[in-house]
Amino acid sequence: QVQLVESGGGLVQAGGSLTLSCAASGSIFSFNVMGWYRQAPGKQRELVAGITRGANRNYVDSVKGRFTISRDNAKNTVYLQMNSLKPEDTAVYYCNSVPTRISWGQGTQVTVSS
Repeated sequence: QVQLVESGGGLVQAGGSLTLSCAASGSIFSFNVMGWYRQAPGKQRELVAGITRGANRNYVDSVKGRFTISRDNAKNTVYLQMNSLKPEDTAVYYCNSVPTRISWGQGTQVTVSS
């Protein structure tokens, strides 16, 4: 069974950048779409970015133009480059397939200060 380990979060000032990584213990190639999700305090988990096996990308409107998702099937890793971060981006970030078919990892905390 594939396990996911997210990393790269931290505390950053508004306008800063972070790159998140999601390492899978097994192949992600079998999952056509991989995505990054986030959950802010008191809110439901939401999908913010997705990427297909063929590298077609989709983003939620609130992160378009600021976040870039990528995947390396050979390394079984998914990335999320986040630029121009805003306080409202503060959340725990998770990766998973779309739709979710993998057990959730522990996530990585992103905190953006104003």
